[in-house]
Amino acid sequence: MQSDTSTSSDRQRLIEGAIRAKQYAYSRYSNFRVGAALLDEDRTIITGASIDNACYSATICAERTAILKAISENIRTFKALAVTSDVLSPISPCGLCREVIREFCAREMPVLLIPADYPKQGDNGLEVEDGGIVTLTVGQLLPHSPGPGYLEQAISSGPCVGSRA
Repeated sequence: MQSDTSTSSDRQRLIEGAIRAKQYAYSRYSNFRVGAALLDEDRTIITGASIDNACYSATICAERTAILKAISENIRTFKALAVTSDVLSPISPCGLCREVIREFCAREMPVLLIPADYPKQGDNGLEVEDGGIVTLTVGQLLPHSPGPGYLEQAISSGPCVGSRA
């Protein structure tokens, strides 16, 4: 995200959206609340909260909640994602979320990892650089990953070398 005024405003709205979304997390079993916010090309913020399930494999992470909400509303182009939890250090999306993020977001898209105590304060009482936010790209979260079009490319290239097909 560039540093012009509208983008700074968008960035702050994105951060606030993730923090707000966290309060709607359903964390009955894990007690691990996560909120996410996604910024689309029209500057709309789509939020998501983590949703636990007694069958842990059916739990839905906040990042996937936000992305799936957007996709189900035919929103397909994103500018940034923010993620926060109740953990004092920034947390990174899980592997499954990284795969979903990679499917629907550009490799260059920024992902803001926000600590629970944003804006983070240093020992001297001064704010830590960028409030403690760690910003990575989708490509940094999941390097060397297959993305959209990968399977079509593999299918169109024919059988693998050495296969008996």
